[in-house]
Amino acid sequence: MTIANMSDPSSMTGAPVMGGDGQKLGKVDAIYFDNDTDRPEWAAVKSGLFGSHVSLVPLSQGTWNNGTLTVPFSKDALRTAPHHDPDASISPTDEDELYRHYGISSSGYDSTRGDGVVDSGRTDTVTTGRDRHDRADETGIVGRDTSGPTTDDAMTRSEEQLRVGTETREAGRARLRKHVVTEHQQTTVPVSHEEVTLEREPITDANRGDAYTGPAISEEEHEVTLHAERPVVDTEAVAVERVQLGKQTVTEQETVSGEVRKEQIDLDTGDVTTTDSTRRRRGKKRN
Repeated sequence: MTIANMSDPSSMTGAPVMGGDGQKLGKVDAIYFDNDTDRPEWAAVKSGLFGSHVSLVPLSQGTWNNGTLTVPFSKDALRTAPHHDPDASISPTDEDELYRHYGISSSGYDSTRGDGVVDSGRTDTVTTGRDRHDRADETGIVGRDTSGPTTDDAMTRSEEQLRVGTETREAGRARLRKHVVTEHQQTTVPVSHEEVTLEREPITDANRGDAYTGPAISEEEHEVTLHAERPVVDTEAVAVERVQLGKQTVTEQETVSGEVRKEQIDLDTGDVTTTDSTRRRRGKKRN
């Protein structure tokens, strides 16, 4: 469904916005209407973490289906779009910059046609001679400007609040890696060896027979073999422990900060009509 065929375009507020590639761009924060034709021309789209970034997209390029606004733009196109103050009206200069950014040579809807088709040959004809006012929709919901004929005596004051959350992202990776290192070790081991000793014993009746078994006078020699131990070094691979990776969650406090805006209401005891006319802005009106 085209935006021009909607009975209540302001009902798009809060709806998700999708890009032409199917990527979610954000949510509709507000709808801006043309003062002359009362047609919806621009949608303010909130995006980024906590909805901190607001971009304007032309509704003439969008379609509305099943509660979702689809526009043929990318997330980068919205991110780099000219900045616009959400509390201010859209001036002709603002529109020229936005149309150039999105590559559109028309302001969207042709006020002389009823089908909502883009007239690419028409230049921007935004009316600047009318005062800005907020639109009360067909259901009787009153806008934020209390100067309209359907508003009551009260004024709503709003302010932004920080909405803090957390997101999980990859902070790093750890892996176990095993490699071989060589180190020098030293230990003490006892070793033994044999040494020659000279033993003498006197001739007794017990050994006399062995003493006279040989010649009385002769030359001869005896030999003994000596033994000695020496250290022998060898290695053996044995399992000593098992090592594995584990994870634990550590919670810590981290301070975050951000800027928030709030409205302030001042009492003006001067002429109401004069005060209202000087405080109003000219250009597109916001719903």
